[in-house]
Amino acid sequence: MSLSTSPDTTRADDVAIPDRGTSESVSSTVARFVYVAGIAITGALFFWGAWERRWIADDGLIVLRTVRNLLAGNGPVFNAGERVEANTSTLWTYLVYAFGWITQIRLEYVVLTLALVLSVAAIVLAMVGTGSLWRAGAGGRTGAGLLLLPAGALVYIAVPPARDFATSGLESCLVIFWIGLLWLLMVQWAQREPSTTRVLILAFIAGLGPLVRPEMVMLAGLVLLMIFLTPGSWRRRVAIVAVAGAVPVGYQIWRMGYYGLPYPNTAVSKDAGGAKWSQGMTYLWNLVGPYWLWLPLAVLAGYLGWLAYRRYGLGRPGDGSGVTGLARLHTPAAVIALFVGTGILLGIYSVRVGGDFMHGRVLLPVLFCLILPIAVLPVRVPRRDQWGSTPATAVFAAGSLAWVAVVVWAIVASTAQGMPNGTFVGKSGIVDERNFYMLGTGNDHPIRAEDYLDYPRMRAMVETINNSPDGGLLLPAAYYTYWDLVPPPLPIPEGGAGHTVYFLNLGMTSMNVGLDVKVIDQMGLAYPLAAHTERLGDGRIGHDKALYPDWVVADTGMVDQHPWMPWYLDENWVAQAQVALTCPDTQELLASSRGELTRQLFIRNFKRAFHYAGYRIDRVPAYEIQRCGLEMPPERPR
Repeated sequence: MSLSTSPDTTRADDVAIPDRGTSESVSSTVARFVYVAGIAITGALFFWGAWERRWIADDGLIVLRTVRNLLAGNGPVFNAGERVEANTSTLWTYLVYAFGWITQIRLEYVVLTLALVLSVAAIVLAMVGTGSLWRAGAGGRTGAGLLLLPAGALVYIAVPPARDFATSGLESCLVIFWIGLLWLLMVQWAQREPSTTRVLILAFIAGLGPLVRPEMVMLAGLVLLMIFLTPGSWRRRVAIVAVAGAVPVGYQIWRMGYYGLPYPNTAVSKDAGGAKWSQGMTYLWNLVGPYWLWLPLAVLAGYLGWLAYRRYGLGRPGDGSGVTGLARLHTPAAVIALFVGTGILLGIYSVRVGGDFMHGRVLLPVLFCLILPIAVLPVRVPRRDQWGSTPATAVFAAGSLAWVAVVVWAIVASTAQGMPNGTFVGKSGIVDERNFYMLGTGNDHPIRAEDYLDYPRMRAMVETINNSPDGGLLLPAAYYTYWDLVPPPLPIPEGGAGHTVYFLNLGMTSMNVGLDVKVIDQMGLAYPLAAHTERLGDGRIGHDKALYPDWVVADTGMVDQHPWMPWYLDENWVAQAQVALTCPDTQELLASSRGELTRQLFIRNFKRAFHYAGYRIDRVPAYEIQRCGLEMPPERPR
């Protein structure tokens, strides 16, 4: 398949390949040096920027709790004895586990190293893929006179959240690495007739999308559909389906039987299928507005659009001239449309669900998809006989100005404060997460779990656990210097009844206590009972579920009377929660994650996984009793 512009469709002044005997202003050696140096410098800048802002978020530490349980032989759970998938990215969890097991070093340092490597590699892959794309339009080479300058890649690394979440311990690094790798493989696939082996490797990597992050199924599905529909043998198509589906389908069957859910518990906790359009638009502008992010994207898109229209100085990058029908899918133009279109779809989805509470985080994959076709910018330097008032000079001037504008913007944006007051939770509910925890811990680079002991309540939590050998339920008190402890009932078993910590910040709490301490949260990331409550319509985005602690006293079986309970707990509410927990449907739900995993339970979980995912309880115990048709317990005297 010819991927450069056909000679009979190119005007004399639009020639992409230099005429023989005509000297170029820039040699091919210089052009290659500029291209390679641009990739190296951009990667180095991203590494430096990410290192300067290195940290691991509280949510990043949540991943490590699951990894600790895996290493201890408790399985992929957050709390031993309760099967909850508290991490959104399955592949990130097992990647950290694998390297933690191999290296036997602190998990925080495993994460930091993996995150830096994957983040920088993602930028390199994106630039190499885009360079390959534009070289195809220049005769398959970084030809003399054609400069490939870092552009869209600079846009991505200049945005402060991109550098913040490069090392946050969350899966952001893996997401952009997977997208970058898929981009490179798809560009190469579109430029040549690939072997069956290459196609199956591509299919396997694309199939991992849902395990990278659930919404990446959009990109994975479209890529697989494209390579499936491209003309070829049915034997190859069957092989594509088998190879792409082996890991994700196998894991999905296991997930539904093991966890009793069709997707991670985080999706249930945050009602990932819900809609908060207004909040989503606020979140979108929270990233785009402060950095004027639309400006470099518009400049680069405008230049390339004009270049494609005029076709001066560059052949069209594999436009598929003369290709018809489904064969058009096997062209770079189709690949560009796929990634840009998926970026837009991911953006719409992120806006629909209300975005996130972390500044810019869930829009980073969207931005990364959009900059892929312009990760490097093609600028052709005119031949010596073309300088002056020729179209080639005008194209060079436009490209140079576009690149300079992007560089200037990147320098300004890289030091901009997108959220000057981002350490405070305002009306939007969005915060600058890194600065928030820097302020809360007094540490410029909180990475290790103990770095978070200086966060309010953390040292007091550790002291309370150490000072209560009988065990009990820890509830955060109004003051940051102590915790309320609800004791277990008598008789106390030998060795104590164990501790349960009930607090929103799961990462710092769970990583600063032993695996024998149960850590749960009112939002439900690690606590099924809270996850299956109804979403609060006016709650803070990402935190819009809040289970009353009365439920936890009832669920853990702690002493349910004053003065052993804190004053703010109501004995009647606890009694009502005890009755509400006997609801047969709720008992079945809890058994899906707490019951002994027999063959029968695995099969029931598999069959009922979607039902369990949609099951909801009322956070007010009395209303839950009414919903289940149970009998209200007698009123206790106040």
